[in-house]
Order: sequence, then structure tokens, then C-alpha cells
Amino acid sequence: MRILIAEDDFPSRKLMLEYLSQFGECDVTVDGMEATFAFMMALDEEKYYDLICLDVMMPALDGYQALKMIRDMENEKNVPEDKRAKIIMTTALNEKKNVDKAFEMGCSVYCAKPIDLDKLKEVLKKLELS
Repeated sequence: MRILIAEDDFPSRKLMLEYLSQFGECDVTVDGMEATFAFMMALDEEKYYDLICLDVMMPALDGYQALKMIRDMENEKNVPEDKRAKIIMTTALNEKKNVDKAFEMGCSVYCAKPIDLDKLKEVLKKLELS
């Protein structure tokens, strides 16, 4: 499995990397701009990411902007449904409007911070990624 982690907070990034590394190859970015660039490179090489974890509050491009760009790129390249990335939004912003916005934009799961690794494990099973 190929995994992209976009997280600007070092402790959160380290935790996600250490945990998700057991499931596959992880690439790590520190902002939404890097994440969309990494995604575009993977798409061009047809080495699709199976899972993308996007923090909502990041510099350069926030998670919502990155999510929109990623879904737009998948649409433009006609990526088949079974090859499209599962996207987990991670954030401390748990207000209903933020959650609704993420799902409207195409996220698969919305996870509250701090990340609970037991819940993350359940999410990966639900997404059929573990």
C-alpha cells in the first residue's frame, strides 16, 4: 500500500508515520502544496496512493484546498474508482460545518485530533486497507 501523510505538526507527523509504516510505503509532506505536488507526481507515474492523510490546518494550502485539488486531478486523469485514494482528514476542528465540508469535497473519513491509534486502526479496516 502507498500512503501519503500531509501534516505540518511534527509530533503528529511522527506518530502517523510510525504507525502507518507497518501498512505500507509512506511519503511525508509538511503542507498542502507539497502534498498536491507529491500526488501529481504519483499520478503521472501511475503509482497511485491508496491512502492520503490530510491535516486540515496546514500552511501554503490547507487540507480542504489540497483535497479539492487531489479530487480534481483524479477526475481530470479519469482515475478509475477503485484506484482513487481513500482520504482521511485529520484535525482538531470538529464542528459539524467542517466535517460536512470535508465529506462534500470527497474525503472518506474525518478523524479528530489527537489521533487515537485504536480508532485509526478501525478506520483502516473499514476502508479495507489493513
